[in-house]
Amino acid sequence: MYDVARPAAGNPLEETGQMPALFTGDRPPAAQHRRPVPRPGPDYPAIQASREFGSLRRRFRAFVFPMSLAFFAWYMTYVLLAAYAHDFMSTKVFGQVNVGILLGIGQFASTALVTWLYLRYARRHLDPRVAELRARAGLTEGTRR
Repeated sequence: MYDVARPAAGNPLEETGQMPALFTGDRPPAAQHRRPVPRPGPDYPAIQASREFGSLRRRFRAFVFPMSLAFFAWYMTYVLLAAYAHDFMSTKVFGQVNVGILLGIGQFASTALVTWLYLRYARRHLDPRVAELRARAGLTEGTRR
């Protein structure tokens, strides 16, 4: 492969320190007749363009986007209530525990719930299709890149 960082011997640009322009055909004659070596392994652009991969992305987005919107709405509701509804948030539920504390704990609980729901969804709906795509592409666990 032609090394543009080190011009070929006898090249007048070698003494000036300037690099030759790329992709203009100023490569040495031996390099011009070489054909690019096909890369071994899966054809990732073809995989990405396949119907199966598109279906997999749609299934992923069908879960992630609505769940993200719902969680963001829940989080913003909590923030807005904390900022503007002080009386409501400070309402005692039992002992020293108020509505704000319960909703704050609910944020942590809902984060764990969303994580569990995604893992369950992925295990049932995404992982089997990913395994199928990998098998068709000739990828196995040991050949990931």
